[in-house]
Amino acid sequence: MTEHPKFAAADHDVHELIRRRWSPRAFDAARPVPRAELMRLFEAARWAPSSFNEQPWRFLVIGRDESPSPWRALMDTLTTRNQAWAAAAPVLVLAAVKTTYDQNGAVNQMSWYDAGQAVAFLSLQATSQGLSLRQMEGFDREAARAALRVPAGFEPAVVMAVGYAGDPESLAFEKHREAERRPRQRRALGEIVMFAGEESAEGAE
Repeated sequence: MTEHPKFAAADHDVHELIRRRWSPRAFDAARPVPRAELMRLFEAARWAPSSFNEQPWRFLVIGRDESPSPWRALMDTLTTRNQAWAAAAPVLVLAAVKTTYDQNGAVNQMSWYDAGQAVAFLSLQATSQGLSLRQMEGFDREAARAALRVPAGFEPAVVMAVGYAGDPESLAFEKHREAERRPRQRRALGEIVMFAGEESAEGAE
């Protein structure tokens, strides 16, 4: 049986969830995500590590059918190209980051790093549940802050589309359709990992 083209062709043995996780644009607009399935995602994020256990991430979850006005308000902050495909996603999630420590009000320089770990946990949990998830940096953060009343001290970080996989042929742009079919690629380990005393992860020539 041929594997999905987006499954990672890893050079070393890694967990199957890591191989299967990818970021699609095509969603099944007719298939809602049950609340219980969503809560499993945020339970996974809850257990991510963070500096001083501050857990500086917050998630605003907006269902297209359950909360049409907030959903439209967040959709309107996305770039035009993101709106073209994200409209099919039954759920949008705005992730925000608290940039100061609760304990003393000092700047938390680890907050963005920690929030990224929480989203990574969430993404792998989504994969394990058969859910599709795509993160978007292409949105107007100040417009999102105003539309969704993000409180002071929190920075809008990313919008995530969540749902079940759809047909890539439903996408409006050929560039997006082609991207859904193209195998994933990553830099070679030798480019990103260095061992002390060696030239790269692959060792000296």
